[in-house]
Parts: sequence; C-alpha cells; structure tokens
Amino acid sequence: MPAEREEIRVKKVYSDAKSALDGLVFDGMTVMAGGFGLCGIPENLITALRDSGAKDLTVISNNAGVDDFGLGLLLHTRQIRKMVSSYVGENKTFEKQYLGGELELEFNPQGTLAERIRAGGAGIPAFYTKTGVGTLVAEGKEHKEFGGEQYVMETGLIADLSIVKAWKGDTEGNLVFRKTARNFNPMMATAGKVTVAEVEELVQPGELDPDHIHTPGIFVQRIVQGSFEKRIEQRTVRA
Repeated sequence: MPAEREEIRVKKVYSDAKSALDGLVFDGMTVMAGGFGLCGIPENLITALRDSGAKDLTVISNNAGVDDFGLGLLLHTRQIRKMVSSYVGENKTFEKQYLGGELELEFNPQGTLAERIRAGGAGIPAFYTKTGVGTLVAEGKEHKEFGGEQYVMETGLIADLSIVKAWKGDTEGNLVFRKTARNFNPMMATAGKVTVAEVEELVQPGELDPDHIHTPGIFVQRIVQGSFEKRIEQRTVRA
C-alpha cells in the first residue's frame, strides 16, 4: 500500500496587522491597496504600514484616501514616493505634494487602471485599449491600429505586496466582499506577489458558501481580523 502522505497546512492567520506585515515590508517596494475612496480600504494594514516606517513606496490605488485617513496617513508621513492612481480629488495633501514636485503621479483612466491590475494578476504583460488615445496619458506609449482605429498599449501591474479588505474570510484565506466594498480588492488580491487580507469576520473552513466566495484562498498568503472605523468620505444631508 502507498505510504500515507502527511498533510501540510500553511498558517495564514495572524493576530494583528503589524504581525501580518512582519518580514514583508521594505523601502522602495510597490504596494497595491484596495478600496475606492474610503469604501473597502484595509484600514488596519495601512496603519501598520505607516508604523513600519518603510519609505520611498510606490502605491497602486484608485486614490489616496483623505488627508487624515486611509493612504493619506502615508502621504502625511511622506512615505510614498509615487502614486499610480485614477483619482486625486479628495486629498489636499496629495494635491499639494504633487504640484510641489514632491510626489510622482502615474495617472490612469479608471477602467484602464482596473484592467492593468486584472491583467497583472492574470499574467498578461500588456494589452491595447482605445481609452486615452490622443491625450497626455498616451504620450510616449506604443500605438497600434486595429480595424482602422488607433489603440494605445498599457502594461499590466503587479506589486510586491497587496493589502485588501474583505467582509468575511476563513482561515484558509477565502474571501467574501460586501457590495461596493468589493471594488478593486479582488483583482488586487491576484496581482500581489504576497497578499495580506484583513476581514471583519473570520470563520472556519466550510462556513462560507463556496458559490459566494469572490477570492479563493490560493491568492491570499496572510489574513487578519480587524476592527474598523468605516469613515464616510463625504456626508451629504438635505438642506
């Protein structure tokens, strides 16, 4: 009879955000951070990244939060050298540093940014899109004609570290996102060399409906349960 194979289980659960980033953070690294505005951002991991003191970071994120929350914390401490983003409008620190020449910005149409991340996670090095042709974002990039139309080549994006936030996760790293908090998180989870997820609820394997899992645990190396402020970016009330 064949010898029984010993099952090897990798520990993915960490006690807090600081320990979840231990050994992963270094100066000059590229980080993907999930979220849209302040919706679905990895609040605890961003704070732990700030506290690590890592500098000269390139951060790939739709935007940079607000001045005193989210990725704005890393701008305040000047730990970010470059942002790869599609929207900068809610963060005065971002605006000031960029206009002052202190922060490099690689600006992307939002759909292009999403597809660059998805492509990176899928192992696609580049693709062509019509979005941006004839504008500043296409300058210096390769163009090609398809069907009589001009397209610009965009490269896929990968990161040394992806930090994402989910609603529920299990100890194997399977993730479920809730409504609009899904946003950039699932695609970023696939595009990091290492992905660390923080979740509101952490359950045991088998407790998540397989049909409801958005990100399989194969993409997640570490997971931590956090507590969340869930700040609202703009609170609008009727006059």
